[in-house]
Amino acid sequence: MGLVAIIVVLALLQYVALGLLVGRARGQFGVTAPATSGHEVFERYFRVHQNTAEVLVAFLPAIWLFAIYVSTTWAAALGVVYLVGRFVYLRSYVRDPSSRSLGFGLSVFPILVMMIGTVVGAVLTLV
Repeated sequence: MGLVAIIVVLALLQYVALGLLVGRARGQFGVTAPATSGHEVFERYFRVHQNTAEVLVAFLPAIWLFAIYVSTTWAAALGVVYLVGRFVYLRSYVRDPSSRSLGFGLSVFPILVMMIGTVVGAVLTLV
């Protein structure tokens, strides 16, 4: 479970770092709080941070449950794919939002695999 805990902390640190990027973009593009719009590049950073919060809600329970019912090693490996996906999503979305598909897929695919795997693993414990 140690590897899974490390991946979870890295995911949380990544989320915090994205929030810091939003703050930096606020200053860089003159978007004062509480505004959430005003400059297109700021809005891209803001959306990346918000989208990460949206998928993090699914990622966190998925990785823990998958580690419990299926495999801690595979949970950690899928967690690494998620982390890389979030980084790719950030880079592509800020550059050109229409190019975000790969990063989004690399983020959501491991979550779906872990959810499905958890259901299968949980059902097998009942049988």
